[in-house]
Amino acid sequence: MFKKFTNGCVRVVNRWLPDPFLFAIILTIVVFIGSMLGTHQGPITLLTAWGNDSGFWGLLGFAMQMALVLVLGSAMASASVCKRGLGAIANAAKDKKSAILIVTFVSTICCWLNWGFGLIAGALLAKEIARRVRDVDYPLLIASAYSGFVIWHAGLSGSIPLQMGAEGGTTILDVNYFAATSETIFHPVNLGMCVIILLTMPLVNWAMHPDTEHTILVDPAVLVEDEEKVYTINTPAEKIEHSKVLWFIVLVLGFGYIVYNFAVKGFNLSLNIVNMIFLFLGVALHGDLRKYVDAIGDAAGGAAGILLQFPFYAGIMGLMIAKNGDGVSLAGIIADFFVSISNDVTFPVFTFLSAGIINFFVPSGGGQWAVQAPIVMPAATQMGIEYGRAAMAIAWGDQWTNMIQPFWALPALGIAGLSARNVMGYLVVVLLYTGVIACLGFVVWGLLF
Repeated sequence: MFKKFTNGCVRVVNRWLPDPFLFAIILTIVVFIGSMLGTHQGPITLLTAWGNDSGFWGLLGFAMQMALVLVLGSAMASASVCKRGLGAIANAAKDKKSAILIVTFVSTICCWLNWGFGLIAGALLAKEIARRVRDVDYPLLIASAYSGFVIWHAGLSGSIPLQMGAEGGTTILDVNYFAATSETIFHPVNLGMCVIILLTMPLVNWAMHPDTEHTILVDPAVLVEDEEKVYTINTPAEKIEHSKVLWFIVLVLGFGYIVYNFAVKGFNLSLNIVNMIFLFLGVALHGDLRKYVDAIGDAAGGAAGILLQFPFYAGIMGLMIAKNGDGVSLAGIIADFFVSISNDVTFPVFTFLSAGIINFFVPSGGGQWAVQAPIVMPAATQMGIEYGRAAMAIAWGDQWTNMIQPFWALPALGIAGLSARNVMGYLVVVLLYTGVIACLGFVVWGLLF
């Protein structure tokens, strides 16, 4: 019965899910119409909200960060020493079952530690395992690598809990809100939900593996790597390009700042510092500036989807948060509805569900917080709900529907050489499973703490 349901999800998604770019276009149209109907704003007003600097172009910096996550991570992994390291882990996968279990388990841990690192590490590990276990279902293997992303916002790089726990907390509508990480990331219920998912999701993913007849094997062309380039060092320019002195100076500057940053700010892995680590580790592992430049050039093509789609999702965010004269936005309407039907126990559950819906249209943790915090946090105050529980309900909803939102899968798909429709059918099952765990977890959180 379970495999029939999974196979049905895969067939439906393969048949109906368009290319991620067209998916973004369809979402744009749906949100545009929904904003007009829900907020009674005119088309010109909403067109302006969609296309202005804070709309369509509002994620340029973030788009660059995400493109660098993919490019720098891929370039680092292309170094021979890194390939050997991934290969050592991949060697532990001896058959289809161990392949799925290892990829899911490792990617989930990596995403909890840092979402940017986890996205890349999981996909690269899956690709290495595919070289060794040729009879595993490749789309499921990549879906398993991406499924670990479902707990990123409950982990050490979660932007909402880190913002809430920062010195001085966070100010929303001129009111200060603070929740220490012991009340968010390290709360027993949050850790418990993460551990349950870490231990059981690998088994769920393995249970979805299709039979031999329906297994989709990896295309050997995806695994083909170019032969290592041989460099000639004859001219002065070539000697400068391969200079070990310049290579060493670059490393001293880069790692010097990284160490200084951790010494001053603590071990806080922001996306910028993760990219900086990826960059200078890549330089170090390649051992040559010219080799690293070429590795970046080879990896850059995989970022095309990110560069094309992020402006459209930024435009969708602009439409979702566009307010009419009464201060009403479509995102606010969705969040207000769930608040209105809640009590002190069900409030985080409904906040989680509403955050999941809004995340489908605003796939950004920072954007999610900007949209929902002004509604959820004052309501939590009125209902006597701890700020940490309310904030984590938003964080869990934000990460939850990433499973069926192609936006975040783009880096992993770029590395794997697959499209969203290849993996989303499996991720529907992951979405349903983890949604049940989250809902039950927040009920327990409200009843016992």
